[in-house]
This record gives sequence, C-alpha cells and structure tokens, in this order.
Amino acid sequence: MLNTPIINTRWERCGSSASFLSINFSVKKELKTFTLEEKIIHLHEAPFMTWKRMKRLMRHDSTLKSLYEWSPPFFSRLLHLSSSQALHVYRYLHATNPKHIRDQYKTRNIEIITPLHEAYPKRLLQIYDPPWVLYGKGDISLLHASSLLAVVGTRTPTDYGTQALKHLLPPLIKKKVPIVSGLATGIDGLSHSLAIKHSGKTVAVLGSGFDYIYPREHKKLANTIASEHLLLSEYSPSTPPRKWQFPARNRIISGLADLIFIVEAGERSGSLITAYQALEQGKEVRVLPGSIFSPYSKGTNTLIEEGAAPVLTPEHLWLDIWEN
Repeated sequence: MLNTPIINTRWERCGSSASFLSINFSVKKELKTFTLEEKIIHLHEAPFMTWKRMKRLMRHDSTLKSLYEWSPPFFSRLLHLSSSQALHVYRYLHATNPKHIRDQYKTRNIEIITPLHEAYPKRLLQIYDPPWVLYGKGDISLLHASSLLAVVGTRTPTDYGTQALKHLLPPLIKKKVPIVSGLATGIDGLSHSLAIKHSGKTVAVLGSGFDYIYPREHKKLANTIASEHLLLSEYSPSTPPRKWQFPARNRIISGLADLIFIVEAGERSGSLITAYQALEQGKEVRVLPGSIFSPYSKGTNTLIEEGAAPVLTPEHLWLDIWEN
C-alpha cells in the first residue's frame, strides 16, 4: 500500500464520543477535486477493503460524493468493520492522495485501470463481479485483443498433458491468438512459455500483487511477461498471495477470454472452478480428454460428460467469431 501523506489527522476521544474533524479548509478543498475514478482507486487501496465492501459503498452512493465526509462509525456500520479497522480506513483516506498514488505507480510502469477508464476490458464489464481496479504492467492493448484464449490446468501435468499442449497451442499462437493464464506452476506456466517461444502474446493474471510473484520460480517469466506482454492483477502491488485470492483470480482469467481450454484437472482441481465460472459467464469451455485411469483427467472427463466439447486437434480451439 502506498502512503503519501497530505495532511496530519488527529483522533481525540472525548468520553464515549470521538472527534475526528481536524481537517483544514485547504485540505477539504483538495479532497473535493478528486474524480470518481480517483476515489475508486483511493478506496480500493484502503486497508481492509474487499470487493464486497467496495460494492456496499458503491450501492450506498455510486458517486462517492460524500466519501471524505463519512465517519469511522459509518464505515464500521456499513462495512461490518471493528471500530479500530474503521478508524484505519478513515485515517488512510484522509492521509493519502489518490493522485499521488497513481503517479507513484506510474514511476514503476504500473497502470491503474477502473471500469470508468477506456482501457478497461469490455469483456470484464459483462461478468457478474468485475474487478473495481486492475493493475497492469506491459502491453495494456492486449486487454482488447479481438481473440483471447484462456488455458488452465493442473500444476503437475503428465507427459501426455505436456505433449498435448505443445501440439495444440502453437497453431493458435501463430494465428495471433493471445494466451491468458494464471502464471501457476504446470499448465499455466507452460502455456505462457509456449506463447513466448512461438512469438505470440500472453497475459498472466496474478492472485497477488506485483511485489509478490507466486510461485517464486516464475519471477523471471513474470518479468518477461511484464516487459513484452501483460502482467495483470486486481490486487495492489503490496498484496501478498493468500489462498482465497486465487479462486477469485480465476474469474478474471475466464472473464477476459472468449474460450477457456482446460488441460488435465483432478476431481478437486482449481481449474474446475475456472471452468464453472466460465460457464456462469456464458463462455465456451473446451477440454482435453484423458485416460479414464488417470486421476489428472477425472475432472476434465467429468466436464466432457457434462457437455464440454473435447479438444482433439488445434482446430477445436478455434472460434468462428475470431474470423472477423
């Protein structure tokens, strides 16, 4: 989290009440100059803020006109925060400046994109829970590619899965279809690497901030993607990886793509979460079929049983809409 103080705030307790209105008029005037987009970024960067809490605030006031007039008790009540947490939110909003936050990220070649920005991908606007903010390093134009193929699968692929991917993906990559994946070990990393090897483009969607590349062994790959392709996250750069963030990340992978290709997934694979999220988003899901004896194909074979199309040739990964 970036901390750019613009004022000194004071919290004084008076019996059972609290006084927190020690803001001078010049500061109040500056707070009123922030745009809605800057206010969204400011809130998103605040401590204890989650997607659902952002939604509650936007439902309460979609213009955020009174954001800097809201008190700690208000934040506590509406966002279900403890008094201490609500105070942290209030203090952060009154001690930092979203303009400075954006400028500091720019010095690190990090773009901040909200749904109000023209660079925000239209595909994500069509899903139920689009990210409030996207952080991007690299070629932002990839978010608007005419064709995007998501590829996800097991972290421990078999030789069959690896060879199948090496056979199926290159023809799509050579047709300039960018590959979207999650930078995870296994199928994700291989998909990114194949796109790079065959002179294609790739988008890596993280489940953490840019300062915490996960897994660590993919830091070099992440650096290559950030400089020549696109590294993307809905989490501010200082956010470490947490278990629950990766399933949330998966909705962005499927949301960005036109077609989702699942390569080897066990019965409880996270890739199945991506597949079902994609179906809920109205996306096409296609699957690499596998042996009925392989635990790495139980999930993918189940998807085929439920109606997903099997992929046997590179042509099965092509969508007719990409012709235009």
